[in-house]
Amino acid sequence: MVQPLVIYPDERVNIACTDVRAFNETLENVLEDMIDTMKEHNLEALSAIQIAYPYNIIVIKNGDSYNEYINPRILTSSGKFNSTEKTLYYPNVEVTVPRYENIKLIYENRKGEAQHEDIKDRKLSATIQRKIDYLFGGNFLDKVDKKTRENILENLAKDNPISATMDSVCPTFSKKDYFVSFTDKLLFFMGISLLMPLFNISKEGLANWFTYDKFAFPAIIFLMIGFFFYAQYEAKKYRQCSSCQIGNNIGVIVKRITVAILFTVASYFILG
Repeated sequence: MVQPLVIYPDERVNIACTDVRAFNETLENVLEDMIDTMKEHNLEALSAIQIAYPYNIIVIKNGDSYNEYINPRILTSSGKFNSTEKTLYYPNVEVTVPRYENIKLIYENRKGEAQHEDIKDRKLSATIQRKIDYLFGGNFLDKVDKKTRENILENLAKDNPISATMDSVCPTFSKKDYFVSFTDKLLFFMGISLLMPLFNISKEGLANWFTYDKFAFPAIIFLMIGFFFYAQYEAKKYRQCSSCQIGNNIGVIVKRITVAILFTVASYFILG
């Protein structure tokens, strides 16, 4: 059955959707409603929340068929590019935002079977990322800064077409990446220090490497603290920036601190 589209200023799209747990007739009805609505409006893609179903489901048209992605998650991503996009929710709005060229998607089909797909097509990759934004209670306007977003919403109230450029959106490169880059360099040399006993290195030389490791460890902790606070700043400025999501940031911090601890302990036994 064709369902009415949720269009701005309807705020029902602003809720985070829930995963599908029951793969039953209700799910099939939701999927059929999504496909019927897409056919009625000649749509290429649709998130369930865009017809007021708060489920983690997106459907993408593929020729004469429709690909169903239930509980989709982006597992890995690479290669950023600037994607100029429109969306049904904001009529006449065009925004250029950063997206990933290549993504590895995991999801389930309508039978509940786990699936995965490597997507390398820019257009399809951007479309899926845009639809997944809706599943988390966001949309592409959350990727622009507050001033630009307010300007767009003001113009929407006046029914004026408007676009946003990359000058005001979630940055392709974040300054917090400097924290990560410097941390990785420190970790690299900590790893190298563990190999020193394999070479004809004097005791004094090994002691110097051990001293480096002792200073590198607290430096990494301070860098990760700085990374966390700068990431929080960016997360407030660009609410739906994928690189600003707290899960991503915590993962970066935990991974590097864990490696630093392991290197430090190993250094104590090998070089100390």
